[in-house]
Amino acid sequence: MNMTKKIFLLATILSCCCATVFAQARKGLRINEVMVINETNFEDDYGNKSAWIELFNSNFAPLEISSVFLTTDPANPTMYPVPLGDKDTKIGKRQHVVFWADGKPARGTFHTNFTFDPNTTNWIGIYDADGRTLIDSITVPVLAADATYARKIDGAGTGSDAWEMRDGTVDAIVTPSSNNVIKDTNKKVDTFHEIDENGFGMTVTAMGIVFSALLLLCICFYIINRIGASRSQIKKMEAHGIARTEVARAERPEGDSGEVIAAICMALNEHLNAHDLESAILTINRGRKTYSPWNSHIYTLRQNPRK
Repeated sequence: MNMTKKIFLLATILSCCCATVFAQARKGLRINEVMVINETNFEDDYGNKSAWIELFNSNFAPLEISSVFLTTDPANPTMYPVPLGDKDTKIGKRQHVVFWADGKPARGTFHTNFTFDPNTTNWIGIYDADGRTLIDSITVPVLAADATYARKIDGAGTGSDAWEMRDGTVDAIVTPSSNNVIKDTNKKVDTFHEIDENGFGMTVTAMGIVFSALLLLCICFYIINRIGASRSQIKKMEAHGIARTEVARAERPEGDSGEVIAAICMALNEHLNAHDLESAILTINRGRKTYSPWNSHIYTLRQNPRK
């Protein structure tokens, strides 16, 4: 066997192995939740509310779903091929992806070329890249607006017993692109939601915290400013050789308030016509004029006329 045949045989074996691995991985792809009539629920990337299909990767490894087919007709298994070349077609382990059944495939990879009939049951199937191998399928019953048909546990179970209708209530939450089962709940959050259903208490609490923080900042800045001014005054006194106690006595004599001093000054002015002496002497110093040949009359650019 020559080298060319060996290389061809090796490439064929590797291709078969890769195809087998991908086929086994794609068996873990599941239809997880479906909404037929979307009036107030999830919006697509164009801001429109359309029917949607949630797929779930039940594997514990990433899964590439490009080249699989979505369909609503068993007689046409290759109705919508998931395009190649989109990085978002790789689903992480135990993660979800949503396809919009709006009949507008030109809008992107996750917009199918089919829609649902809200007045009857809808069959949905996923076929592998060969267009013959059925990976998963479900028949969705007639649903009310904003209600979904979802698995009770993400990607688990077969038959109608593994599915339930969800209308968006607390016990039947609609969960597009997220886990159908919320394992952990916060009792405090649930209690607060029951007490403050409209969120007024949360709003008042949040605003109170914000304004309290702003008030605290103002007080801190005021205290820091006063401390800075006091330290600056002390440094000035020390620079002039004045003791702190002496300045305190001079600025605020013991027993005399500002009002008392003002009253004494007014009394002296009114009755004794006594006031401080002011100097009204103005001192004018003569400035010397700097000589320059440019402002001298003896230098001119033109000669004087002869007589």
